[in-house]
Amino acid sequence: MPESLNIIDLITDASLLVQLVMALLLLASLLSWVIIFRLSARLGTAKRFDTQFETWFWSGEDLAKLYQGIQGSPDRQGLEQIFYVGFSEYLRMHKKRQPKDDIIDGVERKLRVGLGRQQQMLESGIPALASIGSVAPYIGLFGTVWGIMNAFLGLSQTEQATLASVAPGIAEALIATAMGLFAAIPAVLAYNHFTAKSSRLYESRALFCDEMTGMLQRETSTQSALLRETSIAQNKATGL
Repeated sequence: MPESLNIIDLITDASLLVQLVMALLLLASLLSWVIIFRLSARLGTAKRFDTQFETWFWSGEDLAKLYQGIQGSPDRQGLEQIFYVGFSEYLRMHKKRQPKDDIIDGVERKLRVGLGRQQQMLESGIPALASIGSVAPYIGLFGTVWGIMNAFLGLSQTEQATLASVAPGIAEALIATAMGLFAAIPAVLAYNHFTAKSSRLYESRALFCDEMTGMLQRETSTQSALLRETSIAQNKATGL
């Protein structure tokens, strides 16, 4: 590359506004990579913990014992926390001897709230990637337009217009566009990837909530039937 078009020199010789644009894009790129690494670790951990808890949940252990096993855990997350919230509501309403339909409705509401909160925590940072991916190219384009404008203004003040006199200014301007794309492309790719991954986790957790609601509904029906049989037996004994 000719010395006159050295990238470092073009950046250092750029106008103050273009340098500020480049610095902003560099910060945006660094921020997006920090978010990417954090989301990758968070989603991977969430998937692993959900798989472990589902294995435990479907092992056939009694739900009450499962609840007691995680009750003292201070770092509940994912499906573990969703189950804890839902089963806590089930026990609370069951102790008050609420009707079956009210118990199931209450559990479903709590499960939806727990699912929403866990998903909100899981997706923290994804909107920032969308913002960087959509805004960075325009910021770079702004720097490009400003740099080209300065190049042509400088060209108008020279006696002889040559390509060599305008090339540094245009090259300086195009670097801003390149940096905008450098910040935007990884952010957009990461946004699409993590959005799809978090959606799969959400669907898996939502399915778990439906299955748990069905289990509690069957358990409530069984307990209600036992209570009716006990009541009938007591009435018969009293009649005797």
